[in-house]
Amino acid sequence: MKISALLSSLMASCLILPAYAAQTPAYPTLSGKAPLVIAHRGASGYLPEHTLEAYARAVELGADYIEPDLVSTKDGVLIARHEPNLKDSTDVASRPEFAERKKKWLVDGVEEEGWFAPDFTLAEIKTLRAVQQRADRPQEFNGQFSIPTFEEILVLREKLSKQAGREVGIYPETKHPSWHAAQQLALEPALLASLKKHGLNRKNAPVFIQSFETANLKALRKQTPVKLVFLLDGNDVTVDGKMEAGRPYDFVLSGDTRTFADLTKPAALKEIRRFADGIGPWKPYIMASEGMADKKTGLAADVNGDKVVDMQDRTLLEPGTLVRDAHKAGLFVHAYTFRNEPKYLAANFMNDPQEEYKAYYALGVDGVFSDFADTAVKARSLK
Repeated sequence: MKISALLSSLMASCLILPAYAAQTPAYPTLSGKAPLVIAHRGASGYLPEHTLEAYARAVELGADYIEPDLVSTKDGVLIARHEPNLKDSTDVASRPEFAERKKKWLVDGVEEEGWFAPDFTLAEIKTLRAVQQRADRPQEFNGQFSIPTFEEILVLREKLSKQAGREVGIYPETKHPSWHAAQQLALEPALLASLKKHGLNRKNAPVFIQSFETANLKALRKQTPVKLVFLLDGNDVTVDGKMEAGRPYDFVLSGDTRTFADLTKPAALKEIRRFADGIGPWKPYIMASEGMADKKTGLAADVNGDKVVDMQDRTLLEPGTLVRDAHKAGLFVHAYTFRNEPKYLAANFMNDPQEEYKAYYALGVDGVFSDFADTAVKARSLK
């Protein structure tokens, strides 16, 4: 097919989603309420992620929940970082006093090189500063903000709730829980202790605890009444729209051969409901996409001719049944991750991130993890 003909086809496919949305009741969520906007790592589209400033900005933009990823320091203090490896999210690589701390470490069976939080005390962590990991996002705030503890984030949540005149929720993720436990730095005791200290270890508290592993969620189910969320990861989506999925790391350790994709099946969702209240799937589990294969390589082709292969070169397939199946099992669905940059948007959305949100809202997702909370909130108001 010629490129001009293909582009015409892509334009025509843009009509599918609005037509689908028009036939779907507004916000067909599990509870019937509007979907939640969860600030993914704070206002990470605008400021360095996992900083008090990014969380505060997210609430200003209308986020319902702020999301800290939790890792542990050497002295057992929970801090907010996306990974235990600090090399990309902090200025540690430019700090000569920590040069000798650089090492290689197996994290969930994958060798990484860098500087790792469990090799640093909290006092040392507090000398570091956050940086923006994505080169195409604002860099002018690099080096300005410190690395917050979970305790500091909970204090901020209380302050922001008072300032906003509404309850701001907290959505912590236990990062690599089996790995942390193997380092004698289990995350869960400190997490629950902090929630209890702030009156949040209770039923109906504005709290979700999330994990990509099942074992710690099963243990947490016996220790806390707060809502638990099982995250569904994926490695990639093939040119023809098939999911490439790995396994939860606790499955790797236990010998369970099921993948994350296997856990999206109705029978598995019923099993998940026994230890979690909801699922957090990667977006393609809800709506996959397909590209056009390059005749020479078989890989995805640069359809729009911008010399970069990204989501703009792909079109959405018909929505799957995951949201409906999850709701039938009694699970809510919080999908991730929504971003404004065109390279993350399928051709159907014509570079308009609000159209992506509206498509997922129409399918009944109960919440979205967003780097740009203001866009998610605005799209939610457009019924």
